[in-house]
Amino acid sequence: MVPDNAIVQFAGSIGYFSVGAGYDLFKNKKGILDFNYGYVPASKGGELHIVTAKFAYKFYEIKLKDWGKFYPFNPGFFATYTFHPELSFAFDKELYPDKYYYWSEALRPHLSIGNELEFDMKKIWKDSGVKAISIYSEINTNDFYLINYFQNTSALTLADIFQLGIGLRVKF
Repeated sequence: MVPDNAIVQFAGSIGYFSVGAGYDLFKNKKGILDFNYGYVPASKGGELHIVTAKFAYKFYEIKLKDWGKFYPFNPGFFATYTFHPELSFAFDKELYPDKYYYWSEALRPHLSIGNELEFDMKKIWKDSGVKAISIYSEINTNDFYLINYFQNTSALTLADIFQLGIGLRVKF
């Protein structure tokens, strides 16, 4: 169960800054399963601790000579759980009737689309011990944002409901 890669990410609904480990899936290694821990400092809107499980698939690959690859379209989904005393998995049944709220305060499902530029380190820096280094970006939204958008199209724009994350992936 040793991870295939290490990840650091800035923003993107999984923390102001997050770190994690990932696994390449399937024989073609185009599936990605990541587990991250994210942190939001108090100075950025309130201290939060977030855990995330992410899945994405690299549908299309563009080879860049012998030194790299570009994956322009990587759809995915992920779930985040935010640890905070004021957030819970379910609303208090003593305060709200059953099914009054249909979502969890702390658990969020997300849809994402990303892209990734991968550098083959065996070609660039042979003695590094690293197979590849990737830079990626990911745009995502969650159930709560989508529902609010469709209920408030006159007040919200698509830019209001999508979040951007950028990250670095190191493959061992």
